[in-house]
Amino acid sequence: MRWLVIILLLVTTGSWAQNRPRDFRDVKAPPIKTYTLPDSIAEIGDTTEVVEEELDDAGEASEELQRELSIVSEDTSTIDEGYTGMVEISEELQIDSVWVTLTEYYSVWDSRRINPYDIDATKFRDTVDIELIDTTTSRLWAMPMIRDTTYVTSGFGMRGYRWHYGSDLKLSTGDTVVAAFDGIVRIRSYDPRGYGYYVLVRHYNGLETLYGHMSKILVKVGDLVKAGETLGLGGSTGRSSGPHLHYEVRYQGNAINPEQLYDFSNRQLLYNQFQITNNQFSYLKEVRKLAYHRVRSGDTLSGIAHKYGTSVRTLCRLNRITPRTILRIGQRIRVR
Repeated sequence: MRWLVIILLLVTTGSWAQNRPRDFRDVKAPPIKTYTLPDSIAEIGDTTEVVEEELDDAGEASEELQRELSIVSEDTSTIDEGYTGMVEISEELQIDSVWVTLTEYYSVWDSRRINPYDIDATKFRDTVDIELIDTTTSRLWAMPMIRDTTYVTSGFGMRGYRWHYGSDLKLSTGDTVVAAFDGIVRIRSYDPRGYGYYVLVRHYNGLETLYGHMSKILVKVGDLVKAGETLGLGGSTGRSSGPHLHYEVRYQGNAINPEQLYDFSNRQLLYNQFQITNNQFSYLKEVRKLAYHRVRSGDTLSGIAHKYGTSVRTLCRLNRITPRTILRIGQRIRVR
């Protein structure tokens, strides 16, 4: 009996061992077959290489574009209202089929500032001959306005507490204002506290002339004008007490007394050729003495500003003070 039980146990154990669940750790992975890449996959690989090459080209193009943009940025960084810095020094302007290099004419073209040249005329040591009239090229001259008579109502020099940089010529509102010499319009603008509506013309002969207080401007920046050609109509705009033409003559931005060139009462040009020396700019030493005001009893910032034709804000900026700053007698206030 005992042997029978042992035999039965052995048979049952062997049967269970064959049928028990297999542990996944005991399962051997099937051998991996080696596959050959299909032709389509190989083609994709080739295409990928081409795309990478195109991306490299695009990267180079991007770098070139960035360089181009940086150049454009440099060229246009100074462009503001008007045309300051609009042209490079090496550029040329074609005026009546005559090429004029800006370095020979002026190195600056600015349609906003009357004097952008930053040249100290007190240090002027040269003698320059200006051809006011050149009959061989039909470049003539004209009085700056069309009237039978021309009267100077206020001349070049000290006027009140300010320096007057031109000659005031009597006219009636609506009288025609014309270019004195052939040239190109550099500025047309409006200055409510000064020139009113005004035009500045750059001339072939190297001078520039300014026409202020007009009631209407009939030219635009860049217009070519001949001597005697209409610029606008006379008036009394800006800082003006009555109809007149404020007329200025400038060389390299610095004003010259117009009555050194004209006999206004006889409506004549004094010279065909005008010589410029440092004598024309000796007045600047007097002008620079007016750059400071010494405070007296009763002075206020508003009173000083009115006296010198400026603003309280400008005085505060120049002197690093505020409108509430208490002024001391004897204190120097910079006014320009």
